[in-house]
Amino acid sequence: MRNTASLSAKLVRIGAGLLVLALISIGLTLWVTWKLSGGAAALNEAGRMRMQTWRLTSEVQAQLPTPQIETLTREFDLSMQVLKNGDASRPLFVPWDPEVRQRYNEVDRLWHNQKTRFLASPSLDHASLVKHANTFLVAIDRFVLSIEAQMASLTAILNLFQFVMMALAIGGAVVMLYTGYMYVINPLSNLRDGLRKIEAAQFSARVDVVSNDEFGQVASGFNRMAATLQSLYGNLEAQVAAKTQRIAAQKERLEALYGVSAFLSQANELHELTQGFAQRVRRLVKADAIALRWSGEDASKLLLLASDEFPQVMQEEEKCLKAGVCACGQPGPNARSRVIPILNSDVAPLQHCARMGYVGMVSVPVRMHNKLLGEINLFYKSQVSLAAEELELMDTLASHLAIAVEGLRAVALDREAAIAGERSLLARELHDSIAQSLAFLKIQVQLLRTAISKNDGGKTATALGELDSGLKESIADVRELLLHFRTRTQADDIDQAVQETLQKFQHQTGLQVSRKVTGEGLSLPQDVQIHVLHVLQEALSNVRKHAGARGVEIEIHKGEPWRFLVRDDGAGFNEGSQRSELQVGLKIMRERADQIGATVAIDSAVGQGTTVTLRVPTSLPPKTKLTLTADLSSEP
Repeated sequence: MRNTASLSAKLVRIGAGLLVLALISIGLTLWVTWKLSGGAAALNEAGRMRMQTWRLTSEVQAQLPTPQIETLTREFDLSMQVLKNGDASRPLFVPWDPEVRQRYNEVDRLWHNQKTRFLASPSLDHASLVKHANTFLVAIDRFVLSIEAQMASLTAILNLFQFVMMALAIGGAVVMLYTGYMYVINPLSNLRDGLRKIEAAQFSARVDVVSNDEFGQVASGFNRMAATLQSLYGNLEAQVAAKTQRIAAQKERLEALYGVSAFLSQANELHELTQGFAQRVRRLVKADAIALRWSGEDASKLLLLASDEFPQVMQEEEKCLKAGVCACGQPGPNARSRVIPILNSDVAPLQHCARMGYVGMVSVPVRMHNKLLGEINLFYKSQVSLAAEELELMDTLASHLAIAVEGLRAVALDREAAIAGERSLLARELHDSIAQSLAFLKIQVQLLRTAISKNDGGKTATALGELDSGLKESIADVRELLLHFRTRTQADDIDQAVQETLQKFQHQTGLQVSRKVTGEGLSLPQDVQIHVLHVLQEALSNVRKHAGARGVEIEIHKGEPWRFLVRDDGAGFNEGSQRSELQVGLKIMRERADQIGATVAIDSAVGQGTTVTLRVPTSLPPKTKLTLTADLSSEP
């Protein structure tokens, strides 16, 4: 192998040489083009002086005003100055050489004489002006012709450069094609032939390495790859069988994990969940027995939660096992999955396991959020050695078990919280309505007893009337509570539920009611609808108890936010002089509205009725989703 430069170095050298030649040629071409552009502009400016000369001659002959002629002469002076110094704002310059310089000096000299004749007063006769103008124009023509001759030489140089560039392009293409074939195409062809041999299982094929450039390195790598393939091909079948077995084991573990996870997600009861988990895991890992222990809140004790094929005598003795006393109860910080030999252990409890015929045990901690919840013990009557993948599978199953058990616990806590919330809400409703009415009736009974003892007929009759009114009010409150507790809504629209509530209210009170619905918007969630109905019912209850109204109107505006208005034509009230019963009703409405993120506004004045406005935003989640589901058997 000869020592050569790398492929990139070769290509860079060739490309750099061609690039330098191309840049030199392009630069010369641009220079000549620039000279031609400036010379063409100068040629145009020199030719324009002919027109200016004849224009001055004609205007002098026409005896135009002297200022106008002076303006034209200044323009001619400016043209001469531009030709002499060039124009920086555009490519305009004379391609000077001795001939062009001589012709320009001649034109400049004659112009100074001609300008004197143009400005002479009185002006020269027509024949003299024409004669001198022709002489001046001949000088200008000679100046223009000298510029044209210089431009012709520059054009020839430009054509020469273009031919040189074309020759460079052809030569560069030939060089690049030759270089590409020598350094790229030919090595690639050799590699392609080698690959075809490898594809045909000719692993003894090699590629000649003739350089140490990139293709030489690739060729060396190809030869090493071919040697490796040749060495691996002999035991390929054994490796494929091992890989296949490993994949099958992984598939089996994944299927087992999926089956256990599916079972855990469907179990609804703790005993069913833990016992089914123990049975499936024991069959999965082919253990002779399994014990599932749980610590609960007391981390120092492990309770036997479930087992499968575990001896009954050991179940009785190990219902509650202290952590750390036996290998089955590992302390929390040190808990880890491990395989424990039993026959060689000096620990007394393990000797007890040995008497049952067990040879080895696998201990798997059950954790959730770094908290030790329990432990899975697998017992074997033969030597056991679990691979790292199997221990990882057991850890994963233990995590799923912890999540499932904690999920059941969370569901139980949610159910308990919901029941407690419903009971609290029911107690508050009874306290705010029936309890107050009963307290009032108790006072009236005491007054009645006092009046009877004093044989006061007037007070006795008054007390009986109050008792009668109080009983009627209590009965109405009970019916209203039953209406509240039995309220249900449709998930799509609250309008039907409001209409049914108004019909019941009109039937109970005899008041005229009306309903108006406007707007369009997304439906409210069903739990929010329940709270909205309870607020509206509480507002109607206040109308019945305190307003003394003849009619009630409810307006529903669907949108963002939803608005519910309850308007009556009753007595109204002042904000600072509310009765305690009315304050209780308004407090209940505000508490219910607050549970769904809504607001309640009261607008009332004495003698002008009352308007209750409930605004419910659809974008805010409710603060609670508990609804009353009390089952009261019948109305009184």
